[in-house]
Order: sequence, then C-alpha cells, then structure tokens
Amino acid sequence: MTTGLLFARSARTDALVEAKMSKGDDTREKMIETATRLFQAQGYAATGLKQILSESGTPRGSMYFHFPDGKEELAEEVVTRHGEDFGMMLEEVLDGAGDVVEAAQQMVDVLASQCEATGCQTGCPVGAIAFEMANTSERLREAARAVFERWSGILARRLSAEGMPEDDARQRARAVICAIEGGLVLSRAYGDASILCDLRTRLPALLSD
Repeated sequence: MTTGLLFARSARTDALVEAKMSKGDDTREKMIETATRLFQAQGYAATGLKQILSESGTPRGSMYFHFPDGKEELAEEVVTRHGEDFGMMLEEVLDGAGDVVEAAQQMVDVLASQCEATGCQTGCPVGAIAFEMANTSERLREAARAVFERWSGILARRLSAEGMPEDDARQRARAVICAIEGGLVLSRAYGDASILCDLRTRLPALLSD
C-alpha cells in the first residue's frame, strides 16, 4: 500500500469523523433549542421527552447518547445555556451603556418586546424550571441558583465599580433579578407586557443610592 493511499484514507476517515461529530452537535443543539422553547411555553412537568424528540426531529436513541440521564440532564443544560447566553448579553449591554441603571432598563425593554411579540406566552426557562423543580431536584435547583448568582454577580460587580459598597451592590443586584423574574411571571399571568414597562421606571430606585 502506497504512502499516498494511506494519507488519502486518513483524510477521508478524518472527514467522516468530522461530519459525524458535526451531525451529532447539530442533533444536540436541536434538542436543547426545542427543550428551551417548550420549557418556556409550558413548563418542565408538562413537557415530555416524546414531545421534545418529535418537535426536534430526533430519534430516541440520540437523547440518551447526548443526555444519558434523560430529561433532567437536558433541563440542566437548558438552564446553564440560557444562563450563559443571557449573561453574555447583559455584559454586552453593560459595556455599551452609560451606567447600570441604563443597562438594566435596556434589558427590560428587550424582555418587554419579546413578551409582547409572543403574546406573553413564554417566560424565563431558568425561572420556570427552578419554580417547578427546586424542591424535588437538587441538580436543577443548583443549576438555577448558579445562573441567578451569575446574573446578579455581573450587575453587582458593575455597581461596585461605580462606587457602591460591595454588600449593598450584591443586595441591589439580587433585587433587580428578583424584580425582572417576577415581572416576567406577572406579565404572563396578566397577558400584559406593560408590567415589565412599569418595572423599567422603578429600576433607578432599586439601583441608585
């Protein structure tokens, strides 16, 4: 067998492996995206694996290949991923805003627009999963806690950088996260995104000395 043929086979094998890995990544992403949407719209308990697989176009075997612990592990990934995505968005807004108050108001504006666009039919998947599962799944409770700590930590660090005492910054940052999560719940309950708009006007009092 010639060296050229060996290299050709090696390259072909590498390409096949890469294609297989890419397909696997796509399948995993589809499951995460579908689960996120369903958890947002109907909650954790009302969302079954069968529906996730059906709407993501995924065979059942793929679920346990990518998430050996099943629905709970998938939900943990949804929480973690949403936490990372929203956290990065928050940091970007903070970098572009004049101060924390302006940044928080911009984030609430985005959430209010999303709420209005969906008819207030969706909410925060982290909050939804935490509300349903914190008492029965330590794994999901801890995942949600870590996300809320990440978000409030981002705000607290910026408040501290603006001169607010560390303890006060941490408490106010958590209060803002509480207010936003509560605003999402109330907006959904009332079917009215203006509740989030009302929150926008209250943010300066929460974040200013």
